[in-house]
Amino acid sequence: MADPVTFTPDRGAYLRTNAWLAAVAMAGAMVVLWLVGNPFVWTGAPAGLAAVGLRAWYLASEDLAATWDLSDQALIGPGPRNVVLAQIATVNIMGSFVQIVTKGGDKHLIKYQADPAATKAAIERAMA
Repeated sequence: MADPVTFTPDRGAYLRTNAWLAAVAMAGAMVVLWLVGNPFVWTGAPAGLAAVGLRAWYLASEDLAATWDLSDQALIGPGPRNVVLAQIATVNIMGSFVQIVTKGGDKHLIKYQADPAATKAAIERAMA
């Protein structure tokens, strides 16, 4: 690999992922209220939406700034993350995330990828 490849988060993937999370939170909150016998089950929907919306707004600047660089030797992520390619056991796709599992059992997420299959393929090509 001649030049390093940078994996940056995609705003569209971030919004889609959080929309799905909000839908699950809305339904889950309504089910909990129904199970405890609350007559105002509908209040779970705006509560779930507000909770996920606030979380998404608060974390957007951090989540959308986290980049990963792939060289011919390692995958270098935000903070102290440095994964030597020879130590990667598996590369999995989880929605818009790409999960890296090392031979030592460490797990790392490359979050909010527009094309997680392409990200996975690039990492696997570098490993070969």
